[in-house]
Order: sequence, then C-alpha cells, then structure tokens
Amino acid sequence: MDQFHDIRPYNDDEVAGVLQNLVNTPDFIDTIVGFKFTKWPQWTRGFLAYVVKHVLQKEVRKINDVRAFQTQVADYMERMIKTTTSNVEYRGVDKLAKNEGYLFLSNHRDIAMDPAFVNYGLYLNGLDTVRIAIGDNLLRRPFVSDLMRLNKSFIVKRSANGIREMMAAFGQLSDYITHSLTKEHCNIWIAQKEGRAKDGIDQTDPAIIKMFFMSQKKQKIAFPDAMRNLKIVPVSISYEYDPCAFDKARELNEKSTTGSYQKAEFEDIDSIRKGIVGRKGKVIVTFGDVIDHNCATPDEMVAEVDRQIVGKYAIQSTNEAALKMLNGQASGDSVFDEYMATCPEVLRETVLSMYANPLIQKQERGLL
Repeated sequence: MDQFHDIRPYNDDEVAGVLQNLVNTPDFIDTIVGFKFTKWPQWTRGFLAYVVKHVLQKEVRKINDVRAFQTQVADYMERMIKTTTSNVEYRGVDKLAKNEGYLFLSNHRDIAMDPAFVNYGLYLNGLDTVRIAIGDNLLRRPFVSDLMRLNKSFIVKRSANGIREMMAAFGQLSDYITHSLTKEHCNIWIAQKEGRAKDGIDQTDPAIIKMFFMSQKKQKIAFPDAMRNLKIVPVSISYEYDPCAFDKARELNEKSTTGSYQKAEFEDIDSIRKGIVGRKGKVIVTFGDVIDHNCATPDEMVAEVDRQIVGKYAIQSTNEAALKMLNGQASGDSVFDEYMATCPEVLRETVLSMYANPLIQKQERGLL
C-alpha cells in the first residue's frame, strides 16, 4: 500500500494523465491567460484561452515523466532569471555529493522562488532536484496542487483539525521525509518555519526539528543519531530586492495596528505570481555545512541551523542602505532611494526594517 499517496509528488507513470487533466481544466487555462496577458482587453480572453489550450496540448504530448517536466520548468527558469534578476550566484554547492539525499533546511522569503532557485543550482551542478515541502493552504485550487506535485512537491497538512489529526499528519510527514532521505536518497527542501519571514528575521521553529525526529524516535534511534541520518544542510537565500516587500509590510502593519490580518482568498497565488515575475536584482544562494556533529537536543539543533543560516546569509547593498536610512543617514545607494520613493509612507519604516534585519541579526550575533 502507498502510505504516502495523498501527500507525495506524482510518479513518472502518473505525469501524462495529470497533464492531460490540467490542459482540460478551464480554471488552469484562465489563470495562465490572466498571468501572461494581463494588459489585454477582457473581450480577447475567450480567444486567448483557445490558443493557450491548443499550444499546451502540443507541449504536454512531449512530457511523459517528472524529469521531462522539470526540464521544461528549467527553460522557464532560465527566461525568468534573464528578465527579473541581475545575477544569480551559488555558494557552497561544490561541497555536496551526487547520489546523496540531503535535507535542505532553508530560510524563507518567497513561496515559489526559494525552492526554485535551490533546485536550479542543483540542476546546473548535475545534482538531483529536491522534493519540496508545500503547505496545503496554498493548494485551494486543485490545479495548483497538480502543478506542484508534478514538480516534486509534497504536501504539509497545515489545515489538520484537532490534536489527534495533527499528530497523525506530522507523523506521516516525518515518515515520508525520513523514507525519502534514508531509503530513496532523495533531496528534500523545507522552510525553517511555517510561512515566509516577512520581517526579514530568520529563525528556525523547534517544532520543525521535533517533527523530523518523530519517525526515527519510534525506532528508538537517539536524537543525535537521527539528525545525522537526515544529513541536514542549512541554506541561506538572499534577494537584493523582494518583489513582495510592500505587500508583506502591509500585512505586518495591519497586524501591528489592528491585531489581525485576513488574507484574500487567492492572495497566496498572487504572491507566487509576483515573486516569479517581479524584480529581484542579485540573488545569492548559499549552501551550508552538513550538521554531522552531536546536537543532543532540538534546541541545540535549532541554534546550529540559525547560526549557519544567519552567518552565511549574503548581505546585499539594499540591506546596508536600509540600515543607514533607519539610523537617519543617507543610504548612499541611489537605486535603493528610487525604490523606496515608490513605497507608501505608512509602510516605509516596516520595509526598511525588513531589508535591514538580516544585517542587524549578523551584527547582534557577531557573525560579520
């Protein structure tokens, strides 16, 4: 029995059928039309949907397995990099061994682009791409779930109700991660905590580490040995510009002034779109060192992951400029000044803090 059937990525033999269903899903086609032809008049949408569907039907006939699908994704990734970034740099990837399963525990800035940039760096260096942990809160539209699972994503059941259901979901997730790493030697990407670090402060949630341990704890494996078995590699992803910065600041501002924030129905999908097409400037992805020394407790593991993620975070000119502006100084960066000139005044301090916080974290930890 496939005990992971409801959360795992699609297998090769499922790809063709899922793609055929996708191109025959009006919601999927309409979303692509809205995404690619935003400025076209409404009356053209019907014709554009017909054309897009016809083109996609021809494209998907060539795709019969996950690798072929991801090769297609890599083509889109190359185009996106050329149009939305000034440069993408990978550090530490040369330390990784081929045919080894690593658990990449990453800081989190962008819903889709964080794992996408990690994946692209592995792909360029001849390493296996990752299985990506994605919360079921992002999968409210069925076609999004299909697309993600085609691209080697597995589902984290955040919407589980009640303690018993939640523990069962975490247990299944822990079993799946351990099985992927130790039995199949597949790479895994997961964020260091639930949700993006909208304030720019990178901190690992101890609950993530405890979830990792659940599977091996049942087998009476000691915590330090269990962590070594998972080959955890902290990853720091640094964007010169965050395409969703003003939206994140708006959410943080509303929470601080009213005590709560209610997301629009498809707000996460819109964040994914903005993250893909928005300006990013320079992007630097730094792979840390495998944590193979004795971390006796979850808190010790959290401390080591945080030390590496904060310590290896690549400081950008925007981080330095923002900190200067927070301190009442001139930024010394005319491009960042122009960028901040487009920021609503009510969000200004929140946005500056968001960009400055990675640098402040380094300073406070003495990691510069």
